[in-house]
Order: sequence, then C-alpha cells, then structure tokens
Amino acid sequence: MKGPKLTPGFEAQTRQCRVHKARLLKEEDKSSLLQVCFSSIFHLPPQKATEESVYAQEKKLRLAKLYLEQLRQYEEERAVDEEEEETEPVDLIGDRLKEDVLEQKGRLQRLVAKDVQPPDPASIRVLRGHQLPITCLVISPDDRFIFSASKDGALIKWEVESGKRLCVVPGGKKGTEEQHMGHASQVLCMAISSDGKYLATGDRNKLIMIWDTATCKRLHIFTGHRDAVSGLSFRKGTHQLYSGSHDRSVKVWNVAENAYMETLFGHQDIITGLDSLSRDCCVTAGGRDGSVRLWKIPEESQLVFSGHQGSIDCIQLINEEHMVSGADDGSVALWGLTKKKPLALARQAHGMQDAQGLQQPYWISAVAALRNSDLVATGSHSASVKLWKCGEGFRKLEPLCDIPVVGFVNSLKFSAAGDFLVAGLGQEHRLGRWWRIKEAKNSICIIPLKQRVAAPSPKAPDGS
Repeated sequence: MKGPKLTPGFEAQTRQCRVHKARLLKEEDKSSLLQVCFSSIFHLPPQKATEESVYAQEKKLRLAKLYLEQLRQYEEERAVDEEEEETEPVDLIGDRLKEDVLEQKGRLQRLVAKDVQPPDPASIRVLRGHQLPITCLVISPDDRFIFSASKDGALIKWEVESGKRLCVVPGGKKGTEEQHMGHASQVLCMAISSDGKYLATGDRNKLIMIWDTATCKRLHIFTGHRDAVSGLSFRKGTHQLYSGSHDRSVKVWNVAENAYMETLFGHQDIITGLDSLSRDCCVTAGGRDGSVRLWKIPEESQLVFSGHQGSIDCIQLINEEHMVSGADDGSVALWGLTKKKPLALARQAHGMQDAQGLQQPYWISAVAALRNSDLVATGSHSASVKLWKCGEGFRKLEPLCDIPVVGFVNSLKFSAAGDFLVAGLGQEHRLGRWWRIKEAKNSICIIPLKQRVAAPSPKAPDGS
C-alpha cells in the first residue's frame, strides 16, 4: 500500500536528514577504526614491545591517520555534492511555486518593456489571404500557428515560421451553416483553449462554432445568443468557454461536453469585448454603457468599473488583478480589479484626426497585453500600432514606440514568449462600415519584438 504523498519541502528535509545521518554513521565508523588502530598499539604483548615494534606501530598509526583524513575530506566533498544535487531542484520548485502564487495574486510583473527595441518596418511580415477585413485572430499556445477570421466568414490557419496557409475554411451563404462547414456571416471574435485543442469562433448570426485546431474540422455549434456574438474566451487550464454578445448577456459553456451552463445579465448596451484567465470569472467591455464589468461566475455577481467617456470597444487582462481597455474617445485605461476607477488613463492615446472638418481622437480599436508583464500594445486607424510600458503598480502608461501599419487595427495578440506581436488589419472597423481606408490591405502583420542585449560584464585581469 502506498504511503501518503509528501510535499516537496518535506521531501527535501527528509533527504537532508538522510545525508546527515549517513555522515554521523561514517563518523562512528571512523572512530571505531581509530579505536582499533590505537588498541593495536597500546595493547601489545610485553615480549613484542621492543623499540623496533614501537617504531613500526607509530608508522602504522601515522598512515592510519593520513588515510582517515583523506577519507574524511572525500566524504565531506561528496556530502556537499549530494546536498547541492538534492537542494537545487527544491530551490527551482520553490521559485516556481512563488511565481505561481504571485501570478494568482496578480503581483507577478515581468519587467520587459524597457528592453524592447522599436521594430524595423522592413522586418514586419505581411500575410494575405482574406478577401474582407480581418476582425479577429489568436496565436496557438506554442506560438507555432495563427488562426484568423474576417468579415468574409472565412477561417484560416497559418504557420508562423513559413507564413503558409495550412488550412482555409471559406465562408458560405446565409442559412447554409448546417450543410456548409464554416460561417455564413461575419466572424467577430475567436478564442483558443490553453491546451491548444479547441478553437471557438463567434459570428453576427448568433452562432458559436467549435473547431479541432489540428484538423480544422468543426466539432459543434452552440446556439442561444439572441444577437451577434462579439467576445469569446476560454478559462485558462480548462475547456470552459465564456461568450459575450450584442444581446447584452454573458453565457458560460462546457466545450468538452458540448453543454450550456448559465447566462448572466447586467450590461445596458452591447458587449464589445471579453477576456478571462484562470479564475472562474471574466471581464467585459460594455460599449456605450460606458462600463467594464468583472463577472464572478460562481456567485453570479458582477463588479462595475467606469472611467472612459465613449464606447468601450476592447479589453484584455494583463494578469489576474489588472486589465487594459480602449474606447472610441481615444483613451486607453489601466485598471486594478479592486478599484472602480482607472489606475492610469492615457487620453488621445493615438492623437487626433480631422473627420469632416471636426477634430476627433482616433478610436482605440484593439488592445493587447503580454501576460504578467509591463508591456501593452494598442491599435487604431492612425497608421500605427503603439507599444506602452506600464509603470510600477500599473499607475502610469508610458509610450514606447510607434509601429507603422495602414488600416484599421481590429485585433492584436502577443506571442506567449513575447518575441512577436500579430496585428489583424482591415479597410473597415471590426464592428461597422462607417468608412473605408482604401489604401489599406486586409492582411495580418507579424511584428518581431527584439530585446536589447545587456552589455557583457568585463572579465577579471586573470581571465576568470
């Protein structure tokens, strides 16, 4: 019968006790050997206690002491090696546990923004394949693939390294969803599970489709929303899916079991964006009701945050306790889940535009955050993607650089490793046809993000 499972800390203490006990046993063995040596000298028979025999025994004693000293040094070195071998994994486990605790508390903040170099525009790769504006995209957890969708209803799987289209599911005509494999209306949102197994897509025709990411085969269709599905997110580490809609509701689904779970109400206007991490909750952007909401699923309750002046069109969690949102008043906000007002607010984040003789801020159409870090990206139709640094405690937004792109930036995603950023571009805004930027290409941009390499420390004069 197996014994109780030991914690890493207890196992480490047990191993250290074993090492210490072995050392004590070795010391006892040594003292016993010394006793034998001494007894062989001082308990000699009288007839053999001659001058020659005493000299011989002293020589033996010196050799025995020398042997024991060498044995002691060897055993001490081996014990130190054993301790290092035993404690090093424990330290690594301990560091990982500390990191996980900080991540859960929302206090893990990898400071990477200061080392990000402005990308060379010539290094940006452009992928073409959609006929109409890209509305949404996601990157697979292993950073190898990109999935994108557009107003043409098509779904495309791309290989990041080569830029090749691995799979294309074309859009169909309205009402043909059952016979046709793909969407028959504009796809507005998508999400990928943290294990990379499932892809979920939502369209203007109220449908959520579930796909096998490996084969691009459709597995199931969820129905239930009464209007366009505009936000999707998988809870991290699970197959639980949250969906937000223009019908102002949030629904919860179990994708693995093809099951509907519950519906939550609260927004006074259309939901325009949705995100979640590992906790059993999600956050939503509420369009023109001017609110960001945190939905606590088990309690069926919500927290309401306000701070933007216009329609809140996009939102993303930075970690378990902080998020970033963008609005059509041109502002970008940083939030803490314990404060009802923004911790930091950048107004006119992408500058001003001259629209029909009126000065208006460029709308913020997409936001992205490198998880558990201080790096944020925002998109508009201002001919650039902006990178930002979040100050200490997320109480400040500092602009880092502008990355030139042409068109409406309808979707932004950082790779998990943080070494590239993907932007989905279109001639039109994701949610409307207010106007077109004719010179824009409906395309995907892969933007490399290189880190500044720290200068090597000078070597000591002796070369060590």
